Amino acid sequence: MIGFFDRLARPLLRALEPENAHTLTLKALKFAFTHPPADDPRLAARMFGLNFKNPIGIAAGFDKNAEVPDALLRLGFGFVEVGTVTPRPQSGNPRPRVFRLDADEGVINRLGFNSAGASAVLARLAARVDAGGIVGVNIGANKDSSDRTADYVQLIEQLAPVASYIAINISSPNTPGLRNLQQASVLDDLLARIVATRNRVAARAGPTPVLLKIAPDLSLIDLDDVVGIARARHVDGIIVANTTISRPSVLRDRSAGKQAGGLSGKPLFALSTRMLAETYVRVEGAFPLIGVGGIDSGAAALAKIKAGADLVQLYSGLIYRGLGLLAEIKATLLHALERETVERLSELVGMDAAAVTAENWPD
Repeated sequence: MIGFFDRLARPLLRALEPENAHTLTLKALKFAFTHPPADDPRLAARMFGLNFKNPIGIAAGFDKNAEVPDALLRLGFGFVEVGTVTPRPQSGNPRPRVFRLDADEGVINRLGFNSAGASAVLARLAARVDAGGIVGVNIGANKDSSDRTADYVQLIEQLAPVASYIAINISSPNTPGLRNLQQASVLDDLLARIVATRNRVAARAGPTPVLLKIAPDLSLIDLDDVVGIARARHVDGIIVANTTISRPSVLRDRSAGKQAGGLSGKPLFALSTRMLAETYVRVEGAFPLIGVGGIDSGAAALAKIKAGADLVQLYSGLIYRGLGLLAEIKATLLHALERETVERLSELVGMDAAAVTAENWPD
């Protein structure tokens, strides 16, 4: 039934302005009463102390204000990441700020952390705290903040009790200066304060994994620093990667490609997968990785896992492939287990990482 409505609605949504289509999708999901499909137990994973029914999540940016996490879990996602959430409400950048690159199956956005604010998200997540399922919260600083580290500390204090995990977003290209937090001297202090805050609130919030979301545009020298600091500060994982400010030479939609903002979707796949593999070889198994960026097929999801991802996340691929993408990925992963004669996906994680890092750098 969901597949039928998905095929019917997608052409209608694609005819709308992108942000209006997204708003309508969220409203429709609020009235979608579905039963979660049973997942093959071979797709289950345990990461960060959490039990995932399957390794496929929906990335931050889709449900910014925690309006429909349970509807998304019922569709069959193994986990949902809401946000990015800022301490105070902010409207983000002026519209239009989302652009489809249909010829490339990509999206450029410069939303700028449009958020209802931490209090609104806290109320929604507190209301569904007994519903079960893994719902992570992606957090970011307000644009006009005078102390961005204090923003992250405040958000952890507020949201840790209702979050399955916290993702630290310091890699969005749409908040001026935010990516500077990835610089070694700043990042070390930021993560030290974040982890200390997480540990301090654990008595009332319970153990809350902290993950770091990084940009795909880091130099390898900067990546060395980021991974080294993340390991030293004992974060629980890294999400690779956010949107890119680069524009691949293969882009066909040159006009939309000139828009400012972060590029996601299929054109991001090669770069984000290379950065994933580079991160994997540097992490050396110290903690799990989540691979995101350009997953639009089962083969793409499998490639992320073989490049080093323990879990994967989707967003832009759903715009072009629809909800059927979720079932396709699960089927592909199960077929891969049978083809490789292994019992668990964990046995495939990183098996191609060395080969990916030996390839020419994505253009």
